[in-house]
Parts: sequence; C-alpha cells; structure tokens
Amino acid sequence: LAASVLKCGRGRVWLDPNETNEISMANSRQNIRKLYKDGFVIKQPPTVHSRSRVMRYLEAKRKGRHCGYGKRKGTAKARLPMKVLWMRRQRVLRRLLRKYREAKKIDKHMYHEMYMLSKGNQFKNKTVLMEAIHKMKAGKARERALKEQAEARKARAKAKLERKTKRKNEKDEMARELDAQEEPKN
Repeated sequence: LAASVLKCGRGRVWLDPNETNEISMANSRQNIRKLYKDGFVIKQPPTVHSRSRVMRYLEAKRKGRHCGYGKRKGTAKARLPMKVLWMRRQRVLRRLLRKYREAKKIDKHMYHEMYMLSKGNQFKNKTVLMEAIHKMKAGKARERALKEQAEARKARAKAKLERKTKRKNEKDEMARELDAQEEPKN
C-alpha cells in the first residue's frame, strides 16, 4: 500500500523499525500519507547505477585498447565484412570518376570504360585509378600525335608527288612544243 501511495517499488519503501506497531495499524492511504509526512515511512532515493566505468572503458577502446586477439570473438570478415570494404572502395572510385567527368578531364566513353574496369576489380584504390586514367590519356594523346604526324607525312608525300607529276607534264609539254617547232622547219 505504501509503495502504491508513494508511487515507487516495494524495495524503495523504508519503514521505521522503532514504529512497527503504529505502522501496522495503518490500513488506509490516508494513514500512510500521515506516516510519510511524520517520517516513519520514507521513500528511498533510487539506487545509483553508474556508467562511469563503462564510459572510461569505451574511451580507452576508442584509443585502440582492449582490441587484441584475446578480446576478439568473430572472424576478421565478421568484424569488418568484405562487402563493406568493397562498397566503400567502389563508392570512392565512382565518386572520383564522376568528378573527373564533370570537370571534363575524361569524356563519357573513357568514363564508361573506367567504370566497368573498376567494377571488375581492376583498381585497388583511388591512386591506382588516377594513374590508369593518366596513362590512358597519355596513350590517347600519343596516338593522336602519331596520327597527325602520319597525316602530315601523307600530305607532304602527296604534294611532292603532285609537284613531280606537274613538272613532268610541263617538261613533256615543252618537249612537244619544241618538236612541233622543229617539224615545220624540216
């Protein structure tokens, strides 16, 4: 009854051992309230359940303590799954590719090619991917330069051939004219 009146559990109710007779006479809520007011029945404070030790332990864990082999229960893959590592790496690589594409460092074809390669586990990390992109760009630039050189070479050769044929044609014309001039004399 006292617990109900004081709105707490039975364990928190303290009954004065010197006043047991008076307390045992109390059989109504009103009487219990009177005893509470007089101090024969006391509502004890809640017991303290301190988390200070837990907090200290967690603080140490944050620094990397208590994480040795003896404290581990799960396998390495259970503690940090491969899938989580994979997802992190893919997100990093794809973010980089998107950034490069938006900055016009790579075109959409190269983006797609690199995206598929990263999905195929070709790049271990961001640095490797960046190196691959630079290498690919350098290769393409070299190809382009070689192609331009070849085109220029072809154009020069064509121009030379045209000059040659033109000169030859002029010589033939001159020879024909000379022949034509000499014939009437004969």
